[in-house]
Amino acid sequence: MGEFVRVERDGAIATIRLDRPKMNALNAQVQDEIAGAAAEVDADPGVRAVVLYGGERVFAAGADIKEMAEASFAQVALDSRRLQAAFTAVARIGKPVVAAVTGYALGGGLELALCADFRVAGEGAQLGQPEILLGIIPGAGGTQRLPRLIGPARAKDIVFTGRFVGAAEALRIGLVDKVVPDAEVYRMARDLVASYATGPAVALRAAKQAIDAGLEVDLDTGLEIERLNFAALFATEDQRTGMRSFVENGPGKATFAGR
Repeated sequence: MGEFVRVERDGAIATIRLDRPKMNALNAQVQDEIAGAAAEVDADPGVRAVVLYGGERVFAAGADIKEMAEASFAQVALDSRRLQAAFTAVARIGKPVVAAVTGYALGGGLELALCADFRVAGEGAQLGQPEILLGIIPGAGGTQRLPRLIGPARAKDIVFTGRFVGAAEALRIGLVDKVVPDAEVYRMARDLVASYATGPAVALRAAKQAIDAGLEVDLDTGLEIERLNFAALFATEDQRTGMRSFVENGPGKATFAGR
């Protein structure tokens, strides 16, 4: 357990909880602790689904600007590699991940939320990539994951202007998947992943890998990724359980062991 990032477990659901008052600024230590938490939940077979959460007031307000203000090119070239690696570790968690976004998710905070499979936002949430207002650009996925999610024109608008996007607009453009009252964000995020926590864990990992990897390649290569993952699942206990249950009891009644 880190000083500012901890893993909280409740049954098969783990929460990666950011807790660096007041704004969860993502300094070097927080980045390292995020990477460690991601590796921990990914490797734990008892964890079947994950929530990213910054608390009731704020998700994460971005990088620690005081830490960056006087940095040199050589330093940032190294630091940005660590930052991207930490967030990529979250994106590669082989389990369903939902970001529970309250308050601000700005700069690195939004880039962290983009690493989740789904995003639930509170009605008062504000999301954005304001790096341009500091004379720089996003450096942890904002120019790459954001256009893949909402399209290049909308991503360019957000990145070029540095403006904040409210929850209603974020829902309309597909930046978030659900908007709920601020007090209900964490509960809704847990509800969203609860069904995955009892699902076929190996198949869910394969589905996530096939979709994410397939987005980066041509269609033929993507279909081959899908085919190999599909065939591999016939070596799992859950495949036998699921198909046997379907034959005997109909769809949706299998109890999966996650193997």
